[in-house]
Amino acid sequence: MKVEQQIFDILHQNFPDATLEITNESHKHQGHAQTPATGESHFAVQIASQKFQNLNRVERHRLIYAALNELMPDPIHALKIKAATHDGQEKHH
Repeated sequence: MKVEQQIFDILHQNFPDATLEITNESHKHQGHAQTPATGESHFAVQIASQKFQNLNRVERHRLIYAALNELMPDPIHALKIKAATHDGQEKHH
């Protein structure tokens, strides 16, 4: 199973109400030191879930990292996250 699909499945399981967009950005990092040549190592995740209500950015990211723990640091080498509530709220404090 592709890593992108694994990410989607895990996040959907942990955040059932989520709107998810997952982008494989591995092609932008080819040839960089310590980047695996798998073509599936760098991802960007945009996720909206009501589970993020009243959580700051760090708390939201911690929930996502905890959910994806089994995939890090291998096969996921890098993960860019944008997490908000369904109303678009991104809490920065």
